[in-house]
Amino acid sequence: MFTGIIEELGQVEKVERGADAARLTVRGPLVVADAGHGDSISVNGVCLTVVERTGDTFTADVMAQTLAMSTLDAVQPGSPVNLERAARVGDRLGGHIVQGHIDGTSTLLGVTPGDAWRVLRFSLSPELAPLVTGKGSIAVDGVSLTVSNISPASEPDQWFEVSLIPETLTATTLGQRAAGDRVNIETDILARHVERMLALADAGSKRSNS
Repeated sequence: MFTGIIEELGQVEKVERGADAARLTVRGPLVVADAGHGDSISVNGVCLTVVERTGDTFTADVMAQTLAMSTLDAVQPGSPVNLERAARVGDRLGGHIVQGHIDGTSTLLGVTPGDAWRVLRFSLSPELAPLVTGKGSIAVDGVSLTVSNISPASEPDQWFEVSLIPETLTATTLGQRAAGDRVNIETDILARHVERMLALADAGSKRSNS
């Protein structure tokens, strides 16, 4: 489990691609300082398992499903990535509960600059739209953020916005994002559980009425 508070801006050092998987080597001196084999590290919001560690780098395998659902399919040597170690029990929860199990990707639709902040608007697929609400939590490329605005339910193309302070812009990859870029999205786990409960309740009601 993670909190969405990015500890370090890392960099992809090496990408080894296979037929249905990939192996990434990532440089991150802070997050590997106490990392061991089998530890979890969030890379742009995706929970990966350390299989090797050498100096300031760690290596992790990425399976086909993860590549298909995330932006890790497009990273190259030199790509900057957001890094966070798994949370320790008893630590302060500065962000929100983030599993590192992303729901999919979203596209940055536009950037609106402010005096001391920047507003980013992202697309929202029909499947994920019910799981995102104004003032709710969302993880974008692993960064815990609060939804500052969301499209009306009546709009055919759903979107959400987040407002980023200077610290977030400089400490994460979000400050480098431009319109058209893809990002990883993880919705609030509580919303996902509620959606599943409602779906099961609805299915049960239909069976009992048939």
